Amino acid sequence: MDSPEGGARLAARDRAAAVAALSGRFPLADLLAAASLPRSTYYHALAHPRAATRPGLRGRVAEIFGRLPNGVGHRQIAMELRAVDGERVADKTVLKMMREMGLRCGIRRETDYHRYNSYRGVVGETFENVLGRDFAADGPWRKMGTDVTEFRCSFGKAYLAPAYDFGSREIVAWSISRSPDLAQQREMLDGLAEAMPEGAEPVMQMDMGWQYQHADFVGALRGLGIVQSMSRKGNCLDNACTEGLLGHMKNEFFRGRDWDDFEEFKRDLEAYIRHWNNVRRQAKLKGLTPVEFREQALRGAA
Repeated sequence: MDSPEGGARLAARDRAAAVAALSGRFPLADLLAAASLPRSTYYHALAHPRAATRPGLRGRVAEIFGRLPNGVGHRQIAMELRAVDGERVADKTVLKMMREMGLRCGIRRETDYHRYNSYRGVVGETFENVLGRDFAADGPWRKMGTDVTEFRCSFGKAYLAPAYDFGSREIVAWSISRSPDLAQQREMLDGLAEAMPEGAEPVMQMDMGWQYQHADFVGALRGLGIVQSMSRKGNCLDNACTEGLLGHMKNEFFRGRDWDDFEEFKRDLEAYIRHWNNVRRQAKLKGLTPVEFREQALRGAA
């Protein structure tokens, strides 16, 4: 923790920098008086500028930050520096470096994103909320979630249907489509069937969307040995883990961007999903990527 004396020195440097910026337009004596800054302190601060924090790491910080169009947060950068570069660096030190470099990652906030709603009432088979908001999983392929989210671009609308593993935080299968129909769900389920290891019997959380009540979807999950768990009507907190994933995606990948072509959008979104799975480190996984966590967990269980 900084001492009061250290904080006073930093404040004096900031005031000295402000006085120096205005010194050509106003008398120096008046500026020093307005800033409550002794002349000796002013000249000392100019002669001893604030040193940059960990200057040797700035290139790597800039490179990691620039991996995503909307930037990367300081915790992800710090985890990357520790895991890949072997650096001993605290999260707060990286945050300080980013502020000095003028790097600012957008903060998640309420937006005007349009939420896709697939609820049409009870049109097929419904299920109990087996998970009951208990999303904690002690390994991969135990608890999962799925949902459909909408993206509005210049070319029109696009929809993502992911299968998300709550244990490894990995997007294990997905489908990106122009229409949120059963064909999209079949494509996602085909990818899920290919990715699932033998013997896995996870519980999958979802809302009461018409797709998830359809006989084809219900039968496919049963065939895979997946237990279906449904949120209560109009309660997004019952599927909060998947909702959190989609919120991160909207902010890191989509916010402030647009596409004129669906295929280009699809390529970019799939590249982001690969980044999420293989590159993006997560504090809840102790600094591992989702794929690294899954591979370690399955090796330990073997």
